[in-house]
Amino acid sequence: MRVPEIVLVTKTECHLCEAAREVVDRVAADAGIPWEERRIDDDPALRDRFAEEVPVVLVDGVQRDFWTINEARLRRTVDAARRA
Repeated sequence: MRVPEIVLVTKTECHLCEAAREVVDRVAADAGIPWEERRIDDDPALRDRFAEEVPVVLVDGVQRDFWTINEARLRRTVDAARRA
């Protein structure tokens, strides 16, 4: 099985980002794969692209969810990406 790249795009002082971090961490841990957090505060390109949608989850570079991260949908997406 391949290891998909999971990236959570966040910003500081974001209550939705805290909840999203917990979901992504749980899904990634259950799948046994790493994930990365990137903050729009530190990256102008991410800020330009996602400023109004944070938090955002990317799987293999594709936006899969934003604002309220759906755990079941993320699990299905990660599982499908692992089998691809």
